[in-house]
Amino acid sequence: MSEHGTALGGWDRRGRAPEEPGDTVWRLRSRACWQEAAELLRPAAEHDPTAALGRAELLIEQCMFTGSHWQQAEQALRLAEAGVTTAEQRAAASCARGFLAYVASVLGPRDRLDEAQAALGRTSALLAPNAPGRPLLDFRRGLVAENLQRDPTAAWIAYRRAHDGAQERGDELLRSYTWRHLAALALANGDTARAHEGFAASLRLREQLGFTVGVAPALAALAEVSEPAEAARMRSEAARLVQALGGVPVWLARRLSALPAPGAPPDGRIGRETGGALS
Repeated sequence: MSEHGTALGGWDRRGRAPEEPGDTVWRLRSRACWQEAAELLRPAAEHDPTAALGRAELLIEQCMFTGSHWQQAEQALRLAEAGVTTAEQRAAASCARGFLAYVASVLGPRDRLDEAQAALGRTSALLAPNAPGRPLLDFRRGLVAENLQRDPTAAWIAYRRAHDGAQERGDELLRSYTWRHLAALALANGDTARAHEGFAASLRLREQLGFTVGVAPALAALAEVSEPAEAARMRSEAARLVQALGGVPVWLARRLSALPAPGAPPDGRIGRETGGALS
């Protein structure tokens, strides 16, 4: 998700697009208004490869949260790919291509694992070992390992590298994702204390950044390792946020609507599903 990028896709270290008017783009994006944000970037995207990459990443993120709008994201990415002129821009485009293939494999109609792996491999070949885009690349490789290859060990290694790199670069939005995924792996291994620490850190960062569309998934994740009463409160708040944002993330909306009301399961958790690992 471009939302983590610094060099990749042109986002700043807090996950915000630097193109003018960057603050407006960030506010729209964080409130699930990807179409409006993409329209603001359209004029610059027609002649600026970095803006075109940022716009493509916005629309790929929309796919991740809505499970739709695939063709629009594909068209924006092709435009960005056609305009790249530097190795860094080619790496950014390839990383975005790999992420789109990953999201489509999880939420779309067909498996695009081979495409995702090839694109992320090209990205790695284009980037220097300490390049600014490495943490985002590592995170996306972790997603593929965890959710498509079902390899938690490889996923943990990739997430750990991404987490450390994001911390070095001050990329707080990416860290909200790495915390969340490292916590999910800890929970799968039965380490609820470490899972609670990671889910809580992810939620705290998203609230501090004002990344509203990412708060509901963070609340639902933390609820999995909280006491029943607190878990029920968190799920209720997550459901309220999902409704306020028009039903996104769609996979979380389905998950929350399937819960019994008004109570929660005796252990205060809800089962994990593939979609919950996306954001």
